Amino acid sequence: MTCRVNIFLKLIRLVQSRHIVMVFALLCMAVLHAPHSLANTSKILIVGDSLSAEYGLPRGTGWVSLLDKRLSSQQSSWSLINASISGETTAGGQARLATLLKTHQPQIVIIELGANDALRGLQLQATEKNLRQMIQASKKSGANVLLLGMRIPPNYGADYSNQFFRLFAKLAESEQIEYVPFFLEKVADKVELFQADRIHPNVEAQSILLENIWPKLQPMLKP
Repeated sequence: MTCRVNIFLKLIRLVQSRHIVMVFALLCMAVLHAPHSLANTSKILIVGDSLSAEYGLPRGTGWVSLLDKRLSSQQSSWSLINASISGETTAGGQARLATLLKTHQPQIVIIELGANDALRGLQLQATEKNLRQMIQASKKSGANVLLLGMRIPPNYGADYSNQFFRLFAKLAESEQIEYVPFFLEKVADKVELFQADRIHPNVEAQSILLENIWPKLQPMLKP
């Protein structure tokens, strides 16, 4: 009797194991053939400040959200990770980047930082060093980099303002990466495109910001 029970239990385990194998095989097939499966998803990591963090805007109306909607409408396999924080400096971004790269393993990194450094009158050498370290760390991880350049008002001093603006071109050339010379092009000189604080672009400006970076970003999305 005991022998028959043991044989019966072995048969049950065999059937169960076959079911497990079949379920596992079906799951693998689903992942391989799903058009937008995790296995086929490429990632864009955005590391920025309030300009990319939807400061003062309704959720889902910032340029990053508009980019996400555009990629979705094109049935793209790209997904976005927005790691932007209002008030962020290049030092803060540089300190966070290693963890972000390890966690998300992006194929593209968009760096939108530097404005808060300048508004605080920080040393440009430190800003350049932090951005360069971010660019090099991103490249070392295997990601392509898009750097978004900025300008600051001339009342911070003509020399300081000009050096700050040229800093982005200098980094892009020496590190051989793509960059947008001025992220706020066609926005900065229009009062009606800013919030009441006259610092942060409003909802109407967000589509312009996206169009400013799209010509540089779009070619980077191709396999």
